[in-house]
Parts: sequence; structure tokens; C-alpha cells
Amino acid sequence: MSHNTIAINQQMDKFDGHASVWLFGYGSLIYKADFPYIERRTASIANWTRRFWQGSHDHRGTEAAPGRVVTLVPERGAVCNGMAYLITPEVFTHLDHREKNGYLRLATQITFDDETGVEGLVYIATADNAAYLGAASEQDIARQIAASSGPSGPNRDYLIDLAHALRAMGKHDAHVFAIERYLTS
Repeated sequence: MSHNTIAINQQMDKFDGHASVWLFGYGSLIYKADFPYIERRTASIANWTRRFWQGSHDHRGTEAAPGRVVTLVPERGAVCNGMAYLITPEVFTHLDHREKNGYLRLATQITFDDETGVEGLVYIATADNAAYLGAASEQDIARQIAASSGPSGPNRDYLIDLAHALRAMGKHDAHVFAIERYLTS
């Protein structure tokens, strides 16, 4: 699959006719909401884990030297913490462009911190997109992040901002924090 997913995402009609939809963010969407939203709440999704396995050619790296950003990979029993935003469907145009480098809109069950839940959507870069880099050791990921920069700035800023946002939410992510330790040591 091409890493440019805008056209594919525009075909998703699961939430057509809805006045608003909950969006789950687990990476830069936690700390960089550059879109209008109605409400914002801490939340989680089950059976997914956050990993720095997606390449970034357009934001935190280049075609010649891609950075690494997070995606979700399935893991039974895992819980991925993040931020949920109640948005209107008009926001999809902006989000589809922002998440165009391999991310697909998928329906998911979102659970808020008060244990209530709702069906919403999440952008996930699956292993079959051309920008997917896959697994690597956390030390190797930190090295690649340290050496990468793109139009949105240094890749290290993305990692550090994500780690700070998770701590501010009171959430632990062993993968993110291990890469941060390697990067800053």
C-alpha cells in the first residue's frame, strides 16, 4: 500500500451522517491538537500497544533519512493510553492530510478514564504501508530518532514531547520511556 493514504481515508463512511465523532490520539495528537474540537478527555483503547515502528518522511524525517513516529500494533491484553477528542466530520480533511504518511482511519472502542466508552476512530499505520519500518531495538530506534529531522522539526522533539505528555497525564509507557532514556543518556 502506498504511504499516501488520503484517498483511502476519504472512502471511510462509518461515521457519515454523524454530527460529531470521538477521535483517539496516542502520539502527537496527545499534545498537538492543531484542529478544532468540542471536548477533550483522557482515554484508552484495548488490545493495542504504541510502538515507534512507523517511518516519517514528511514530518520528522525525509525520504532519504526517515524519522520514526508511533503507530499501534495489536497485542492481546494491552491497553494504550492517550487523548480522545470530540470532533466534527469537517476536521477529517485536516487530519487525513496530517496523517497521510501511511495512517488509516479505523473504527475502535474508546474507553474514558471514568470507565464509560464509545465507538470512535483512530489513525493506525499498518505493517503493509510503504513507510512502515517495523521493529527494532529501543537503542537503535533512539539512534535513528537522534539523527532524524524533517519539516516539522527534529525527531527527538516528537519523542520528548510525547514522553512529557504521557507523564503529565500520569500514564506509563515502557517503550516510549526506554527510547527516551537511550536518547538522553
